[in-house]
Amino acid sequence: LVDPLDTSELAVRGLHGYTHVLVYSRALARPVVSVVGDIFHHLQLYVAARGDDGTDRAHLVTADSECYPLRPAPPAALPESLITSYLMRPVDRFVPLARQERLIQALGEPAADGRNRGRIGVDFGSIGLCHVAAGLTDAMIEFAKGFAIWDLAPGHYILHAAGGVVVDLNGAPLPLDYRLDSVPDIARAMNGRQKFVAASSAALARELLATLDVQPSVPDGNC
Repeated sequence: LVDPLDTSELAVRGLHGYTHVLVYSRALARPVVSVVGDIFHHLQLYVAARGDDGTDRAHLVTADSECYPLRPAPPAALPESLITSYLMRPVDRFVPLARQERLIQALGEPAADGRNRGRIGVDFGSIGLCHVAAGLTDAMIEFAKGFAIWDLAPGHYILHAAGGVVVDLNGAPLPLDYRLDSVPDIARAMNGRQKFVAASSAALARELLATLDVQPSVPDGNC
């Protein structure tokens, strides 16, 4: 599965650009390698792979070829978290997020020391899940339209390998089995979209779901 240039409209402006590559084993019904490349920043490669022992591991490679294991940030309560969403499209994405009053109020609650630390930021496709895997953000939410498989699957596997969680809007973990068993299955997967919450911990994912005013996920058989 290859997405050569995610966020192309920003890449042509020299702002952001990402490449997704995922190797999926139909025999194992799961990914075995995933790479998300950041074209413009020092943190260049987010990588996950299944080892010979069956263990999934995730690493970050910098522009200086330094390699670090990926680990999500320590568990944080929602009022102390940085939550991201792909909110660039005003009508389809930004307006639905702006209507999430309970989420906004929760992020605005003061922390134990009285300071307001909750934040909402913008992020993009699989790189958003990689940022959670690296501990740069605490969670990413997508409840408006859902992500296509090429935007979600590479980052999903990397976050899974790093120890984070990805759940649907019912709170059920998203399986790594993307049902790519045949050409018709692949065609269905390419046409599907998946809504989700990706988080550094299951507790934060549950806290986010409890504040979101959205319809529960209805499986479409595609993702």
